[in-house]
Amino acid sequence: MIRTILTYPNPELKKKSVPVTIITDAVRELVQDMSDTMYDAPGIGLAAPQIGIHQRVIVIDISGKDEPPDLIVAINPEIVYAEGEAYEEEGCLSVPDYAANVKRRARVIVKALDLDGAEQTWKADDLLAIAFQHEIDHLDGILFVDHLSSLKRELFQRKARKAAEEKR
Repeated sequence: MIRTILTYPNPELKKKSVPVTIITDAVRELVQDMSDTMYDAPGIGLAAPQIGIHQRVIVIDISGKDEPPDLIVAINPEIVYAEGEAYEEEGCLSVPDYAANVKRRARVIVKALDLDGAEQTWKADDLLAIAFQHEIDHLDGILFVDHLSSLKRELFQRKARKAAEEKR
């Protein structure tokens, strides 16, 4: 089922998520809904808080549109190692019509559980490393715009307020 993606400045996006303690059918259904929603948007990643569920679950698929899907499901993901610097343009399904360069780590190792409860490890660089960091930030109530300088963040917030006023 395709879910509604919450958008800035919805306060739900700033809440921290809780770990998943048991992988139930409800968690499997959540993952299915998240992947359906992400592909429909379309996006390359989605965190449960973006659809109003405050559990530590993310989905990522950085395959190109001419490639077969390659869905990553990460439950309770944790970055266990990070190195290097990457400075790339990011966007977000919860921050529509805005993109900005964000400084991230260039390479990460992420551990998480899969849908069977087995621990998985991903060694990621480039776009996948950025996607993991971006989605894990969502689990902690952090948006990519929170990484911007105060000046750029203020400009973004002004633009967002103006867009919200125009919708009224």
